[in-house]
Amino acid sequence: MKPFTYERAQSPAEAAAAVERVPGARFIAGGTNLLDLMKLQIENPVHLVDVNALQLDRIEPTLDGGLRIGALARNTDLAAHERVRRDYAVLSRALLAGASGQLRNKATTAGNLLQRTRCPYFYDTHMPCNKRQPGSGCSAIGGVTRQHAVVGTSAACIATHPSDMAVALRVLDATVETVRGDGRTRVIPIADFHRLPGTTPHVETVLAPGELITSVTLPKPLGGTHIYRKVRDRASYAFALVSVAAIVNRNGTGRIALGGVAHKPWRVAAAEAEMPQGAKAVAARLFAGAQPAHDNSFKLTLAERTIAAVLLQARS
Repeated sequence: MKPFTYERAQSPAEAAAAVERVPGARFIAGGTNLLDLMKLQIENPVHLVDVNALQLDRIEPTLDGGLRIGALARNTDLAAHERVRRDYAVLSRALLAGASGQLRNKATTAGNLLQRTRCPYFYDTHMPCNKRQPGSGCSAIGGVTRQHAVVGTSAACIATHPSDMAVALRVLDATVETVRGDGRTRVIPIADFHRLPGTTPHVETVLAPGELITSVTLPKPLGGTHIYRKVRDRASYAFALVSVAAIVNRNGTGRIALGGVAHKPWRVAAAEAEMPQGAKAVAARLFAGAQPAHDNSFKLTLAERTIAAVLLQARS
C-alpha cells in the first residue's frame, strides 16, 4: 500500500471541499471496497477524508411518507430496520443477499452504491483494463466472460455493477442526495446515477469530483409483493450471475429490475408493461439489443427463468 495522508471531516461540505481541494483524494467510510483496492494498488489515493463522524447514519421518515436513509447507515442496520422490512422488503432482502454478515456490519449505504466492479481483469493489474487505466483496452472482451454483462455494453467495457442494494433501489425509484464543497446540494434520481460504459467506463456515476452522497430517499411505500431473487455460483458470499428485484401487484402488473447483467441496475419501462404476459415477454423487452459474449449467453435464459420464478412466487 502506498503512503497517503488522512483527515477527519467535521461537516459534509467540509469533507467535499477537502476532496475537491486535493487531486486524487477519496472519501472513506466503511472501507470494505476501497481498502482492498488500495492494497492491490488499483486505487492509489494520496489523501483520505474520513466521513464517519458526520452523523449521516440516521434512518428517518420524510414528510411525504417516504424514508430518508443516511449515507453512513450500515447495511446490517438498514436491512433490520422496522420500516424497511415492512414497507420496502425488496431492499431488506437485497441487502441480506449481499456479502457476509461481517461486511454488512461495516458497509455503508453510499459505499454500496459506489462499489466498483468485481471483473477479474479489473482486479488483475497485469491485464489491460479501461476502468483501471483508461485507453489500455478491455481484457474481458475475448477473455473469460461468464460473469460479465450481456446488455448495455460497449467496445470499451463489458463489466457488471456488483451491488444488490442498487438493484432494489432502482426498482423503488430512490433518489440520491449530495453536497459539494461550496455547500450546493442536488437530488439525483437513481435511474440517472450510474452510467453505462460508453467510451469512458472509468466514469461510473454522474457525481462531480468531490461531490459527497449525504442520503438516499425512498418514496412512499408501494403495494404489492416485494421479491429479491439472486442466482449465484454458491449459496452465500458470491456476486450475482443474475438477480431480480420485483414488486408485483395482484393483477400481475408491477416493476422489475435486474442485476448481474449490465454496467448498472437494469430496468426497462417497456418490459414492465409486459409483466402480465409472463416472463418470456418481459425478458424479450429487457434484453432487446443484448450482445452477450461467447460464454455468458446463458444469462439470457437464466434471467428469463428467474423472472418466471419471481412471477410465480408473487402469484402464489
